[in-house]
Amino acid sequence: MTPAPLHLAGERLMLDPAGVVSWPARQTLIVSDLHLEKGSHFAARGRFVPPYDTRETLAKLALAVRRYGPARLVLLGDSFHDPLGCDRMAPADCAALQRILGAVEEVVWVLGNHDPVAPRGLPGTALEALVDGPLTFRHEADPRTGGELSGHFHPKATLATRAGGISRPCFATDARRVILPSFGAYTGGLDVRDPALGGLFPRGGRVFLLGPDRLFSVPMAPMRRRAEPVA
Repeated sequence: MTPAPLHLAGERLMLDPAGVVSWPARQTLIVSDLHLEKGSHFAARGRFVPPYDTRETLAKLALAVRRYGPARLVLLGDSFHDPLGCDRMAPADCAALQRILGAVEEVVWVLGNHDPVAPRGLPGTALEALVDGPLTFRHEADPRTGGELSGHFHPKATLATRAGGISRPCFATDARRVILPSFGAYTGGLDVRDPALGGLFPRGGRVFLLGPDRLFSVPMAPMRRRAEPVA
């Protein structure tokens, strides 16, 4: 895997093709929107999908933690798909998560809209937002905040190729913020051109599409203002 450097608020970050961010100066690994136990959430409502999303997501997370060896792991919200997701985990998956969390000195659970309360029985500190030096970590971006890392929108973008457009999860960035892609195995995405997401980048920015072993960087055009109706 070949990460891409990015400077935000004077800090050097590394964007990884796995969809995580490393902050070397603070020995911190950042990941967003795991949505653990999304499959079991659907199954309880009669929508049966293969029950392997948690296992696959945790395997990817374990690999990222081994690669970077962080002292701190920051999870940017929606770590579980619902407040009771932790209680539904299979014993083997719960043990795998405990091993991942036990490999770091500090765990920060940033609360999201799917998991507004701290997961029960797991180590770590739950916060609405984490501020560390010039950087702020929260689940959903605040347009008023600079130096911000967030998730929530599951950004994706389309790269034009000779074979047609290829849509991939991506990091969405500009001089003020980084929005991380969703890390979960069973999560969709929102196109960066959607006003809900693109509106956070009024002057445009840059997206980094996730590839198998490297990122593909393309510019993100500024949002066009809608024409006002003529009276």
